[in-house]
Amino acid sequence: MTTLQPRKPLSGLALAIALAAGTAVVATGVMPSEAHAQRKKKDKKEKEQPPELSKEFREAFLPVQEAMNAEGTDMAALRPQIDQLIQLAQSKDEKFFTGNVAYNVGLGVDDKALQLTGMEMMFEGGKVPAEQLGRFNFIAYQLANNLEQFDKARTYLQAAIDNNFSTATIGRADLQIAMAESYFGAGNVQQGLDYLAGAIADRKAAGEEVPENWYRRGITVAYENEVTPDLYEMATLWIADYPSNTNWRDAINLTRNLNTFEGGEILDLLRLSRRVEALGDVSDYEYYVEAADPRRLPKEVRDVIEEGYAAGTVGRDNLYLSEALELAEGRIEADRSDLPALETDALAADAGLKLVSGAADAFLSYDEYAKAETFYEKALAMPGVEEDEAQLRLAIAKIELGKYDEARDLLGEIDGKRAPIAKLWAAYANAQEGGMAGASASGMTGG
Repeated sequence: MTTLQPRKPLSGLALAIALAAGTAVVATGVMPSEAHAQRKKKDKKEKEQPPELSKEFREAFLPVQEAMNAEGTDMAALRPQIDQLIQLAQSKDEKFFTGNVAYNVGLGVDDKALQLTGMEMMFEGGKVPAEQLGRFNFIAYQLANNLEQFDKARTYLQAAIDNNFSTATIGRADLQIAMAESYFGAGNVQQGLDYLAGAIADRKAAGEEVPENWYRRGITVAYENEVTPDLYEMATLWIADYPSNTNWRDAINLTRNLNTFEGGEILDLLRLSRRVEALGDVSDYEYYVEAADPRRLPKEVRDVIEEGYAAGTVGRDNLYLSEALELAEGRIEADRSDLPALETDALAADAGLKLVSGAADAFLSYDEYAKAETFYEKALAMPGVEEDEAQLRLAIAKIELGKYDEARDLLGEIDGKRAPIAKLWAAYANAQEGGMAGASASGMTGG
């Protein structure tokens, strides 16, 4: 976020604050020598306590005031007197007046540490107008941040947020992402991600749109630091709010890059890529075909390759895929004719786990989701089943059948290596149920 500074030092306006977020100048204090005259102008019924200033402080302050009211004052020459005032200031009024001149002198000599000291003393003085608290805290945040006092900077930034600070170019969302960036800049990655996640939740609860750059920044930081739970959570929220083929592809590829998936795992992930039309290049199709195997799931392999041809992603001169397509096409008819017998055998009471799981996989690949559901449920009740795999594929079948709640329940129970894949499938289930899929679901269709 850009740190805005005043265009030039002010002269002739003692006790004035140049707001770092704009060009306005706001008087924030009353010079002790003028206090009595101004009080006379007030309604007689209105009582005002005079500033609590010691004699010693007045004697030290008045020369500084006169110098600051004079044209062409050398601000640097006032520094020793400012240091003296800082030591003398005890009461709230003394701290407020001292802070005011300290800030202006610090501004004049480009001394950010002195500017920050001035701001802090004005806060201690308790006389900053309520309507200016947001601006003053924003200035203090900028100064502390420039001085790499990050904990202090975050305190002031939060106060600016709490006091609803904004300008024509800086809104609440900018301040919140700046807060997360403050944590990231200090190396507190997890705290930054936690803050960002909380800010996202707050905006959602208020019915407000979450800026896409929040998601992208959180995902980038989580990915670079391999904070995987936060990465997956952020990615699923991102594709829910900003569904597109590109975003789906990025979310899926991030998951692939951070994990070493085996054949069955990569198959289930690429099945999702296919549904959201996010198979990116020829290598995706090759991985898909290798994981599915034309001898085991010939129809699915054929359909995927044909889709690649139709999309122009896969060239017909790709020898590996053309051979796989030939093999798959040569097996589909016989494989399909075996399905009735496979169903009968797998339904038998004495059917073994391998047979039941094989039937479930076969019917899933032939888009017969109700039968796939039956056999995955049967397999899950059998000892020795690979539970996460069966649950994930059962969830896929249920999504296709429109049983979204049941699918989400299954996906939420999956842990281990398939957990990030399950999170993405859960996001897809939400998108399908809400009619907000980033791309039309291609399913696993074909003749």
